[in-house]
Amino acid sequence: MYEQTTPAGSPAEPSSPQEGTVRESDGRVGRQAAGGAALSARRGVREALPIVLGYLPIGFAYGVLGAAVGVPLWAIVAMSVLVYAGSAQFLAVGLLDQGVSALTLVTTTFLVNLRHTLYTTALAPYLEPIGRGRLAWLAAEVTDESFVMSMRAAPHTRSLPFGFTASLNGTAQISWVTASLLGGLVGGFVGDPLRFGLDYALIAMFVALLALQTDHLREVTIGLVAGAVSLAFWTQGHSTMGVIVATLVASAVGLFFPADEKETAGKIGPEPGTGQDGP
Repeated sequence: MYEQTTPAGSPAEPSSPQEGTVRESDGRVGRQAAGGAALSARRGVREALPIVLGYLPIGFAYGVLGAAVGVPLWAIVAMSVLVYAGSAQFLAVGLLDQGVSALTLVTTTFLVNLRHTLYTTALAPYLEPIGRGRLAWLAAEVTDESFVMSMRAAPHTRSLPFGFTASLNGTAQISWVTASLLGGLVGGFVGDPLRFGLDYALIAMFVALLALQTDHLREVTIGLVAGAVSLAFWTQGHSTMGVIVATLVASAVGLFFPADEKETAGKIGPEPGTGQDGP
């Protein structure tokens, strides 16, 4: 934070939280986002609620499928704790059912999760200075959905506090692990969970997260372009390739839109006119 000086002989002003912070009921001072709400650990839990609503049915479906193909309950839960990647876990369950080798299983899931490297690289500049242990903790819990919610808050604050990010990621993972456990316990009684339409919960969650991002013409245009390209490939039977091409085309379209002032104003960097690094 930056210190304010008073002229010699002038009485010092009473201490109070500086601009950009907020004092909570327990006396702690937390960073404040542009909307007035502090990015506290409690705020992180609230931001994770949309993710939880999507993770509960999908995690349950994963647990049921794992139990259906004979994966032990401890392994179902262990993958949710250590791997914590829905697409990779569903893929792993299918590969285990096919009896593939351990090397094939590890290599395939590793390639599927490579996108998380891009997520953490984009998120790292917004994090407040923390030790490597805490940094590894946050990186291990990053998912598609938690990345979206973190980046949604990032442009409105000079840095993302560890408490906010850890509670956001942690709440999401706890819901996923809990749902996986419940699915594994009742897997023998449910049968195929996809017949109940539980797989649509993931699509609905991504639509909701996209709606939270589309508050400007740029986001709306990029979303429509990505959807149109992906749909065009899907009608031709190339859904997987369509996702890749749609991502590249939509990203290229986004380059033609200038960045909003609110996005650049909150980024970490020297305070205007001070030559000092931000907090």
